[in-house]
Amino acid sequence: MDSLPLPGMRMACLLALILPISIVCAQTPDAPAGQVVLAPATGSGVENSVVKVFSTVRGPDLGKPWTKQEAQEITGSGLVIEGKRILTNAHVVLYASQVQIQANQAGDKISATVEAMATGIDLAILKLDDESFFDTHAALPRASSLPRNKDSVLVYGFPTGGTNLSITKGIVSRIDFASYNYPVAGLRVQIDAAINPGNSGGPALVGDKVIGLAFSRLNNAQNIGYIIPCEEIDLFLAGVARGHYDGKPALYDDLQTLENTTLRTSLKIDKSVHGIVVHHPYRDDPSYPLRTWDIITKIGDTPVNDQGMISIGNNVQVNFTYMVQHKAVDSKVPLTVVRAGKAIAVQVPVSSERPKLIPYLRGDYPSYFIFGPLVFSVATEDLLTAMGNGPAGGNVLAAFSSLGSPLLTRRSEKPAFPGEQLVIIPSPFLSHKLSTGYTPPVLKVVKSVNGIPIRNLIHLVQVLRDAKEALVTIEYATRSAETMVFPRAEMIATTDEILTDNGIRAAGSPDVLAVWNAKPAP
Repeated sequence: MDSLPLPGMRMACLLALILPISIVCAQTPDAPAGQVVLAPATGSGVENSVVKVFSTVRGPDLGKPWTKQEAQEITGSGLVIEGKRILTNAHVVLYASQVQIQANQAGDKISATVEAMATGIDLAILKLDDESFFDTHAALPRASSLPRNKDSVLVYGFPTGGTNLSITKGIVSRIDFASYNYPVAGLRVQIDAAINPGNSGGPALVGDKVIGLAFSRLNNAQNIGYIIPCEEIDLFLAGVARGHYDGKPALYDDLQTLENTTLRTSLKIDKSVHGIVVHHPYRDDPSYPLRTWDIITKIGDTPVNDQGMISIGNNVQVNFTYMVQHKAVDSKVPLTVVRAGKAIAVQVPVSSERPKLIPYLRGDYPSYFIFGPLVFSVATEDLLTAMGNGPAGGNVLAAFSSLGSPLLTRRSEKPAFPGEQLVIIPSPFLSHKLSTGYTPPVLKVVKSVNGIPIRNLIHLVQVLRDAKEALVTIEYATRSAETMVFPRAEMIATTDEILTDNGIRAAGSPDVLAVWNAKPAP
């Protein structure tokens, strides 16, 4: 993976840091593994239903939240599906300002728009400006069941380094239920076909049916790639058909296996009891139906073994949480638990979102506010991931941890209250004499303003807007961080001048400026 510069520098590789990139090399069905050849150009069949996707993307500049990264041209692949649509990976069109598609062996490109996107499961649907394209490019049938291990698979796509469609041959080597993009997990098919950057969104076929889309490869490994299977695709398409895809329901409790014999003895359970142990419930409130040391023995009518696995046929075992997406009704999933030796049926709430104090942007741009030479924004996992993957990532994170920065000490926490955010200074001071003598508080978390603890970015703006004091005192939630004192009136008066000097259009994102320009609270 590429590294991302620290704030204050251009962050040109954000997408490569936070999202998997994949592609497939061309190969005929009978070619030996690794041999690359051109796919035949035909007017029908698979080759006619696979397209190349061109995206012009401008991701967020996390160090300069008032602007975006420079435009980058990226390519991927896509598949014609029913409803005159193109299916591709979300990361191919994430932050895209322009999208086009091109058929195999075609010269013209057709403009497209993103109709729906699910960054968690890495899927997106494109609509074409000229739907006559579909008169000669038909949808391919999708398999209604999972492939079997050792099934021969062909993966189609447009790898970088060439313009023609290519094919890779391999076999299905594993099926599991694994993490995609936080907090989403889903079925994943592992194949041994070569997958390389540029072919994300290309279809994989067993026989004459699509079994899924290529979406990533395993770094530093030979011929290990991953496919999003049709089951996950169909769930996404069904959600879109209902009007809005809300994501996949999931359980977020901390669990542990029941394999240790001493643990079983301490729980005083019969030898016939098998399941997964609740180490810590997701919620602590009394209304939540799970308790510490509960043993989940069934999800619906499906038995759970001591490793938390279930069988889904074809000799495939996956984590029992896979069944949540099939068993959840009205945002609850039926479980059988053994508690104090007795089996109890419970209905456990499930959700597609797991609140996180430091969230992912997921296609959004960060909010920001400029007050004099100071820039305020919100801590995101995108930024921390970028820091950790930089050339000195380990040292940077270690330094933040040693100083007790909430960016590290609270990184995995849920918000302590609704709406809680960590407000940070994402970049050095914008040049002005008002900051003279202070060390730039880059990536420091704002603790308080004039003694008022800051709850989130909007709250910070309200506090600054409504302040009556002549001075503004800012404290940071990090050891050894300076306390900064500024003249409030002069900070406000010089903001426009600072914006002009730095070529910045606005003092804040629209959501923030709406609050700043509102009347102070009575």
